[in-house]
Amino acid sequence: MTTTLRLASPSDIELLFDIRTSVTQNHLSREQLHEMGITADALRDAMHKAPCAWIAEWQQEAAGFVMVDHDEGELFALFVRPQHEGKGIGQLLLHQAEAALFQRHEVIYLITDGDETIRANGFYRRLGWTVSGAVDARDVRFEKRRALS
Repeated sequence: MTTTLRLASPSDIELLFDIRTSVTQNHLSREQLHEMGITADALRDAMHKAPCAWIAEWQQEAAGFVMVDHDEGELFALFVRPQHEGKGIGQLLLHQAEAALFQRHEVIYLITDGDETIRANGFYRRLGWTVSGAVDARDVRFEKRRALS
């Protein structure tokens, strides 16, 4: 079983929304994403600015994606379709994001729901990320420092 990564392009925006809205934990609808400013136009603008999103394909099916903000050093999004969880796809996507962000930043971050029952929190901790503090009543900030060479 082979997983491949490819750079996402503006023609993949609907696919990214499809993957994002397929998740069961931390689910947001397309309308909720739009209310947060996460629109097709915003994604298109980000992609034109710099290569910032990658899609993981499992046996040629889009299984997940990751998106980064190079300027901020932020892992902006990482989502895997529920039927593809447990196949190492999330880890592959995370490594891609880290490699891209560590080219420009010594410390990178992500913001996610602080609820300890959210599986993503354990996933990030297992892969070397630490909580640096609360962002608000719900969300926390995870950080990771580039390894010394």
